[in-house]
Amino acid sequence: MPKTTKNQRHKQNYRKPSGSSYYSSPGARKAPTSTPKTSGNRQTVSLAKTSHAPEIFLVVVGLGLGATVGIALTPESHQALSAPGGVMMFLGNITGLIGTYLALVMVLLVSRIPYIEKVLGQDGLVSWHKKLAAWPISLILLHAVFLTIAYAQAAKTGPLHELGTLLSSFPDMIEATAALIIMVLIGIISIRAIRQRIKRETWWTIHLYMYLALALAFAHEVVLGPSFVGHPLTQLVWSVAWAMTAGLVLFYRFIIPAIKSFYYKFEVYQVRRETDDTISIILKGRHTEKLKVKGGQFFEWRFLKRGMWWQAHPFSISAKPRPPYLRITVKQLGDFTEKLSSLKPGTKVAFEGPYGVFTHRAMTGNKVALIAGGIGITSVRSLLEDIPGTADIVAILRSASEQDSALNHEVKELIRKKNGVCLEVFGSRSEVPLENVASMIEDILQRDTFIAGSADFVESFKKILSAKGIAENKLHGEIYAL
Repeated sequence: MPKTTKNQRHKQNYRKPSGSSYYSSPGARKAPTSTPKTSGNRQTVSLAKTSHAPEIFLVVVGLGLGATVGIALTPESHQALSAPGGVMMFLGNITGLIGTYLALVMVLLVSRIPYIEKVLGQDGLVSWHKKLAAWPISLILLHAVFLTIAYAQAAKTGPLHELGTLLSSFPDMIEATAALIIMVLIGIISIRAIRQRIKRETWWTIHLYMYLALALAFAHEVVLGPSFVGHPLTQLVWSVAWAMTAGLVLFYRFIIPAIKSFYYKFEVYQVRRETDDTISIILKGRHTEKLKVKGGQFFEWRFLKRGMWWQAHPFSISAKPRPPYLRITVKQLGDFTEKLSSLKPGTKVAFEGPYGVFTHRAMTGNKVALIAGGIGITSVRSLLEDIPGTADIVAILRSASEQDSALNHEVKELIRKKNGVCLEVFGSRSEVPLENVASMIEDILQRDTFIAGSADFVESFKKILSAKGIAENKLHGEIYAL
């Protein structure tokens, strides 16, 4: 066994003879390939049904994209294409429509529509958001460039001169230009190197302007777009698509949360410090026994206090509700989370949710591996409450140091009661590479593996296990990103 260091500690604790043992080790110690049994054989957990919902979702998005391309082709003719600026006009039209369509899809991805959220889950939504993010803004920017060149070719003037003419003479062009500037600004601050230097609150606020940008762009499209001018049917179809998107966002992001917040009437009951930079907030509400939440899920919380009410932040429950109480545990990483420790009992709380598919329903068998990185332990802690006692459980709790670990004692106690194995890992990435952590469970490829933590932690761990050959349906992630 390797020597101990300041941040790496090896210790082995044993339960009473009636139970199995658990270990805490930052080294490459391997867990038993099966959990010790107290009596008899373990029962098999019901297998999760294989879902084709992601494929169906992609088909629906693809059909919508096809319809959008069809709208772009409707007004085109050989004569129109052969006219001066005709090709550029066509390219400008089709890039604008596809870019706007993809922007609407991105809005729907974050509108918290239950079906989409259950299909993709939080990590899936983040993944698709990243994959799509660059396309709408790039295509809409190309749309502006192509159309400026098209009008310049038709008028036989320079692009810069024509740009001035478009802005001063065409209806709704000022609004459309403002929409483009907002979109480009959002795209720039979303670049990872820039995003990491901007406060989460600033990033979140600027992203809200995407709704304004799309609203400003709508009138411009319908009034000037070649696919819409003189084509009332395409105008109607496009208008209905926009109205439905706006209605879904309004309903699921505002109306439903307002109704649920009023019904449950959550307020702060107690704020308790877990570690130097981690606190638990105990909320008290009414009808909490009716709150349909599963272990591993999260809510968007809005604390109705001056300077905080306008922001909603995602925090997972760190324990199943104990009516009338519900608990969340938060790592203080920024201005907003730092303020949470000053919350007073009685502070009113609004919420959206619950969200997330990081639940026991994702299990495909009775062997489970739980991997918690840092504050990701909150999801693992509540998820454990729903995992059947007959399941074969191995958990790895990873944090920078023992002093930084929050709720570990609760997780270990839950696993002890379920006859599972718990490993604690303390140390930096350089001291304990993730590859070593993944190797601590010999039969991890045969287990449903639930990984919770930062985006980098979850994505890196998933890549390691995917490279080892784990089945995709056994890999479940929950990303913590404010």
